Amino acid sequence: MAFCDDILVHVSRSFAAVIRQLPDRLLVDILVFYLVLRALDTIEDDTTAFASPEEKIDYLLNFHRTALADPDWNLQHVGQGDERRLLQQFPQCHRVYAKLAAPSRRVVADVTARMATGMAEFVRKDLGQGTTNTEQYNRYCHFVAGLVGEGLSRLFAASGLEAGSFAGELHLSDQMGLFLQKTNIIRDYLEDYVDQRAFWPQSVWKKYAATDDLGYFAQSIGTDDGRDRALGCLNELVTDALELVPDCLTYLARLQCQEIFRFCAIPQVMAIATLDKCYHNVNVFTGVVKIRKGLSCKLLLRTNTLSQVHETFY
Repeated sequence: MAFCDDILVHVSRSFAAVIRQLPDRLLVDILVFYLVLRALDTIEDDTTAFASPEEKIDYLLNFHRTALADPDWNLQHVGQGDERRLLQQFPQCHRVYAKLAAPSRRVVADVTARMATGMAEFVRKDLGQGTTNTEQYNRYCHFVAGLVGEGLSRLFAASGLEAGSFAGELHLSDQMGLFLQKTNIIRDYLEDYVDQRAFWPQSVWKKYAATDDLGYFAQSIGTDDGRDRALGCLNELVTDALELVPDCLTYLARLQCQEIFRFCAIPQVMAIATLDKCYHNVNVFTGVVKIRKGLSCKLLLRTNTLSQVHETFY
């Protein structure tokens, strides 16, 4: 358990802070759930460790049969930094996973398998110019984030801290995940384009760009025409993400446990603040837009009730 607690802080400080909101009886389950999916995500993200796309796909599709079944399973040369250390020392995560209650293990294994299947679907796709259309954009977001929302809802229900029916809130759970993922994709335009693994849908950005290159926006932001085109595209994607807000607020309104409410609400509040910062902001095309630490602290302190969340959103 000590390794899991330590590695979480190193791979995600933000999640390490948010997870502390949870009751002890649920904290370990969600900690393990996150680390398992982070390990899977590290495999997906590594573009150099595998000899071929087929090899990566094989690792993804078999992850739940290997990493979650074999207590000695590990990967030594995938990922960078602390993510690599997570894979290298994965047996320490497995030991904690193996001690979870059977219903929690089933949720973790099921979501992991389905997410891996979705990730494998995108391995061979050329994402240098983004996803093909909004359908593919939404599908990718569902696999890498919507399923996380579903898994969390099922773990909430399994813990007894939320009603058993919460496990069936699949649509609302999915929307919660999509809102967070779309916010990240919008914010990370430049980084993703440089990495040649972008997700802005071509069916949207090609309506605005004067060329067939997603990098057009970054390259032409210094001209009036280029700026107008870039901001038009950005604002459409932000508006698309904002359409998820009513479902996110409905989900939060159905939570009964105060600790779970804060755990779920804090990332949503940070996301809406990030979208507010991104909207009509040329800096999205020249670097990474971040909300100020002072604002983050203020939002954390004002995310205790649904009415406070409504005030932040509206």
